[in-house]
Amino acid sequence: MYFRILSTLLIISSLLITNITNATEPTYIVGAGGTYRPFEYENSKKQLEGFDIDIIKAIAEAENFNIQLINTPWESIFASLKNGERDIVISGITITDKRKTSVDFSLPYFPAEQVIVTQKPSKISSITDLAKYTIGAVNGSTADIVVSKILGKNSTAIKRFDNTPLLLQELYEEGLDAAVGDIGVVKFYIKMNPDKDFDLIYDNHFEQQYFGIAVAKGNLELQNKLNTGLKMIVSNGTYAKIYQKWFDNNVPTLPIQ
Repeated sequence: MYFRILSTLLIISSLLITNITNATEPTYIVGAGGTYRPFEYENSKKQLEGFDIDIIKAIAEAENFNIQLINTPWESIFASLKNGERDIVISGITITDKRKTSVDFSLPYFPAEQVIVTQKPSKISSITDLAKYTIGAVNGSTADIVVSKILGKNSTAIKRFDNTPLLLQELYEEGLDAAVGDIGVVKFYIKMNPDKDFDLIYDNHFEQQYFGIAVAKGNLELQNKLNTGLKMIVSNGTYAKIYQKWFDNNVPTLPIQ
């Protein structure tokens, strides 16, 4: 009986210590949009999930802090950092010089380049070939801007779509010769539709861009935590597992040193 009571007391003591330890870990409010699949979107239970969500959870675990995820509309996402409603924002945000004037970014966590998509086989091998064919892009996207520069904004050779699934379905049905789109969204679509045998064509003429995690301007402490955590999940293989879960096995090398 004595040993049973002692054992129970030790278990209770252990739980109390654990709760005290967890309570001392900081909690950060994280804003993420809920409409940019596969990076962040709401599931059937109205919970945020996606590549970005897995990344920030892994960083939080690596750096021993807690997070509270809040679905935050894109149009108010930067203001939520400035006014203190959010501590962290991760929402497929491209790092740009203009945005750096109002927020501080983590090291890059995802290469956000554009990619050409074609049916196999294809005569298209580079961005310069696009001028000869009918090309699709999501209306108003970076891809739309790129294609418009090549063919002319009012070119009848450009077909514009409301979203990537519609764009790639049209390509599959041979209504397009090629499509141009965000690599992450394209790769996720291909992963979810393995019956569609698409070819991805990379071109150095596309501007190299990256997504970053944003914090309020001057919050060096939190910025350093995010950077340290990102480096840790890359080095221990967690990043690769998350990337493979959402995209494919071609895990990118990030410029994070």
